[in-house]
Amino acid sequence: MSTAGRSDDDPGQSSAVEQSTVMAPDPGPSTPAVSEIAASSIRSGLAELELRSSQVLQRLENVKVSTPELARDSPEEEEQQQQQQQKARPEDYLLPAEHRVPSDILKSLEQLVSYTDSDDDPEFPLPALDDVSHLALISHSIVAYLSHLDRQQLLRVTNSISGDATRWLGTLFHFSNPASSFHADNADAVLRTVRLAIVARCPGYLEGGIPALALPTFYISENTTPVRLQYACRQLGIPLEAIKIIPEHSQNGTMDVTLLQKQIQLDVSNNRTPLLVVADIGASLCGYVDNLLRLRDVCKAHNMWLHASGHGLAALVCAQSQGHVEEVLHSMALNLGSWLGVPSLPIVLLHRPLQNSALSAFESDPILSRRLNALSLWTSLQALGRKAIAERLHVAFQTCSILFEIASKCEGIRVLSHTPGAQTGATLSDIIPSPFDVQALFDAAAPVVAYQFDGSTTIPLGGSSSSAAAVAAATAERETADGLKPLEKVYNASYFDRLNSWLGQILQRDCPNFDFEVIEHPTHGSCIRYCPLELGLGEQPPSSENLESFAQSLEAHVDILRATIKHKARFIHLVERSDVLRLVSLPEWAGMGGVRFVPEGWEALLTDQAKTELNKLNIDLVEALKSTDNAFSLGEGTDGLICVRFGMVTHETEVEELLDLVVTVGKSVQENSRVLDTMSEIVKKGIEAVTADLQRESEEKLWQEGILRHVPVVGRVFNWWSPPAKESGIKGRSLNLTQGVVESTENIYKYHMQMTGATAHQLPANRSPPTPMVQTPVGAATPAAGPVFPTVEPVSVPGSGDETSEQPAAAQNHVDHARTVSQSSASSVPELVAAANSAINNN
Repeated sequence: MSTAGRSDDDPGQSSAVEQSTVMAPDPGPSTPAVSEIAASSIRSGLAELELRSSQVLQRLENVKVSTPELARDSPEEEEQQQQQQQKARPEDYLLPAEHRVPSDILKSLEQLVSYTDSDDDPEFPLPALDDVSHLALISHSIVAYLSHLDRQQLLRVTNSISGDATRWLGTLFHFSNPASSFHADNADAVLRTVRLAIVARCPGYLEGGIPALALPTFYISENTTPVRLQYACRQLGIPLEAIKIIPEHSQNGTMDVTLLQKQIQLDVSNNRTPLLVVADIGASLCGYVDNLLRLRDVCKAHNMWLHASGHGLAALVCAQSQGHVEEVLHSMALNLGSWLGVPSLPIVLLHRPLQNSALSAFESDPILSRRLNALSLWTSLQALGRKAIAERLHVAFQTCSILFEIASKCEGIRVLSHTPGAQTGATLSDIIPSPFDVQALFDAAAPVVAYQFDGSTTIPLGGSSSSAAAVAAATAERETADGLKPLEKVYNASYFDRLNSWLGQILQRDCPNFDFEVIEHPTHGSCIRYCPLELGLGEQPPSSENLESFAQSLEAHVDILRATIKHKARFIHLVERSDVLRLVSLPEWAGMGGVRFVPEGWEALLTDQAKTELNKLNIDLVEALKSTDNAFSLGEGTDGLICVRFGMVTHETEVEELLDLVVTVGKSVQENSRVLDTMSEIVKKGIEAVTADLQRESEEKLWQEGILRHVPVVGRVFNWWSPPAKESGIKGRSLNLTQGVVESTENIYKYHMQMTGATAHQLPANRSPPTPMVQTPVGAATPAAGPVFPTVEPVSVPGSGDETSEQPAAAQNHVDHARTVSQSSASSVPELVAAANSAINNN
């Protein structure tokens, strides 16, 4: 055996080399000694690669999210930045001239990974790695390193790795003597399957091409996506009309074999060639499993290739008895990376071996293509072991069975997915130790649980007709008591979709160990789906404690949904009968509904100003309701107007009381808004009255003191010669909101407090506060309502007798007028106006 055919650490090879070195004659000094590469140096190279790869993975694993703390630019600034980026300089497209050290390059990569625009992202953008995942990722680096081996040695290593992985998988999945290929995705695996089917049916495909086949035809269930099969047709130049979609069975959701046979006969009569049938083994959204035994018989009768794909194939690993699945299937696709939660494992295609050189023509490099990339799978399978793989997959199927049971027993929940043991009635634990039966195994193993809330009443399976009649009687009695029909899904599909979306979001929040997703079923609408075989990096199936928590959360929130749809019919009925409440359509709201408080008479005058006031009124209403109950929130209808949203309710909720509360608070808010409008009008008119009073008083003061006092130079001499009275200045004004009167402020400055009846006891001897010198009622219709000052002659020359005789009369007249107004100030505004007019007339 040559040295290339041995492993690098073969002790026999090392001893042989040493013996040849010792026994060989001395070639002399003219012939230099040829040194061989020691095996230890190769191992050190792999060890160095493993060390460097581990360091890089560890650095990326510890990268934390960093959000830039920069102020957001305005839209104009962002547009300018985009324009500047579009006007990039030519050197921006060139590779930098100077080299960069690896540490700087990796640092740039870390910055790219850590950058985020959202505050909701997790602290570490990349998930943590376990030992198996770490080894699988390092294997990808080793693949690139091994590709530089010598051609013969590379062939030996590749055959050994792919051969071991194929044999191990054949044993795990009960496929005897399989051939295999390894692919990056499912689409590539389907393409390979189509080529296998073509070569098996037409060995001369390589020479004759597609024309050698008379219009090939492929068959797939309507539950399975045809995207991958369409990709294969485009790659091979086959028209898409070659794909035939077979409807599902009306009862069990699987491919209708009877319709499949009819379609095959129709295609044969049209000179088409039935070539391939793709069986669904849990690949659909609801995890349906096609009847493989019947499909096998159909394919055998028409010489067709039967291919299987889906999560249900993982159940083959759980079977303890020896079996031969290759007797039923021609090929199957295995997605081990998703089933085991190990990243970047290739999709494995196990199939019956075909001895045809045409298959290698599809590969650019037969050695590397679809074989060397099996290294990550080769290392991961050994790191896990057969026992751990079987336990992981068994736990995943058990989890689905328990979730199915929990959801089935919850009243109001309808399970849409495949029922475990629907045909045989046996559980997976019963099937595993039994003799190998592929159809019974797939029937007992449910890889997916899909369910939705539809408000239906659960009737126990196997119950008598009397129990069903009792349920129907109870339902009829409830309808008669309420006088209303219950809310049904068939007439409210979009609303029930929103309810299921709400339920899915709640379960995602309360049960983070379950990877729930809300999907859109083409027939049933929104539903919640769980598949433990679609694991992410480092994810594990939930524990028993998680299952108990899920059962409690589901029951509690479904009870809320049942109460909500029970009260919604009553809610709609009461709102339609209300005079001031209007029902509002909320397409995106899953609560009980929305109403808008509309005072009587407003709907006839919904101008833009009225809509603004109506929005303001409902906003204030929501703020007032939030202080009493968190079930209320602010919403906006399709017409753009604000409304009150009602959230989820419980069975104890009284809808009448909630609506009465809305009406009562709404009217209170409406009255308060009127008071505020009246108060603002009073303040506005008070400001106008103060402005008029101060203007008149200023004119009166100017008239009483004379113009000479206000002449710049003469006024100073005049004031020195005849000083003005100390209290002859203009009085300030204050607005008494209680009485609606504008009053002068001499008492405020004298006693340093606002003088009211409540502060009278603070004066000496409990005397009543003096009446302000000026009181003007707010809301006077004419200027005559303002204060009237006595008519005084112009101020005479200092020293004359007229000055002393006129001032007391003016003061006395002024005080009498103020007292007349204050006596009627406690009455309403119109009486104040009348009293003021009477005082003026008396004067």
